[in-house]
Amino acid sequence: MKTMRKGSLYQVVIPANWKNVTIEHILKNQWQAPKKLIHSMRMDKDIKINGEYFPWDNPLSTGDLLQINLFKKVDYDVPPSYGDLHVLYEDDHLIVVNKPAGIDTHPNHSDDTGTLANLIAFHFQSKGEHCRVMHIHRLDRDTSGAVIFAKHPLSKAILDRLLIERKVKRTYLALVHGRVKQKNGTISEPIGRDRHHNTRRRVSPSGQEAVTHYKVLEFRDNMTLTEVVLDTGRTHQIRVHMSHIGHPLAGDTLYGGKPLFNRQALHAAWISFPHPMTGERIECEAECLDDIGL
Repeated sequence: MKTMRKGSLYQVVIPANWKNVTIEHILKNQWQAPKKLIHSMRMDKDIKINGEYFPWDNPLSTGDLLQINLFKKVDYDVPPSYGDLHVLYEDDHLIVVNKPAGIDTHPNHSDDTGTLANLIAFHFQSKGEHCRVMHIHRLDRDTSGAVIFAKHPLSKAILDRLLIERKVKRTYLALVHGRVKQKNGTISEPIGRDRHHNTRRRVSPSGQEAVTHYKVLEFRDNMTLTEVVLDTGRTHQIRVHMSHIGHPLAGDTLYGGKPLFNRQALHAAWISFPHPMTGERIECEAECLDDIGL
């Protein structure tokens, strides 16, 4: 599929296998955009065909130019902050960055600065891009690794759906205490809030479904380096599940780990997902930026 950007327009040359489809069909079926966003695009007259407004229920022809006003100039929703930003992948629709440990993914209050989102806003500003900073998922403050952000509402809506459909694959490295006996394992235990501690989570029959797969990579003294893949994305999921089976993360004092490092030894090392607009597979590897043995 041939696509291009021209100013604020995202342009798609209708391919042969889209012959006789309609604007409505592309939005609803090809991209599965939410109804509210489709309605907004219709009301704002954001879509043209070959430079002209075109009925949304009329069939398109191969070679027609679909033009969507995707790249509107909007104010940053977080204040830009200068700082090092490690970009793993970027295009007009999204950015994937390697989050260092010790910063939040996004502000918790409107005047917060110094979060990953603030750094991305500065990155956009330095490139002359005016778009909101929209995280698709997040990492704990003291967990490092790959995080996806969308650049416009359609990209965000599609990436949110791909995350729910478990088509965004995230692989972590975790250094845990003890020698894990099973080479491969799955922990399927629901996770809920700990009523006795504001920030802790715990395995709870009344909690949300949580599934964690792990694989032993190597032993280090009385610790095990593991590769971890999530089916679900609950708060503190890996930390809770590994502690639950008797192998808390090194450095994770909240869940029983010893203070060997100044943070939990957890890093989101790989992420892969279909591109929201083209379907092309995007794969990113994030190097651990601090010395915790991952």
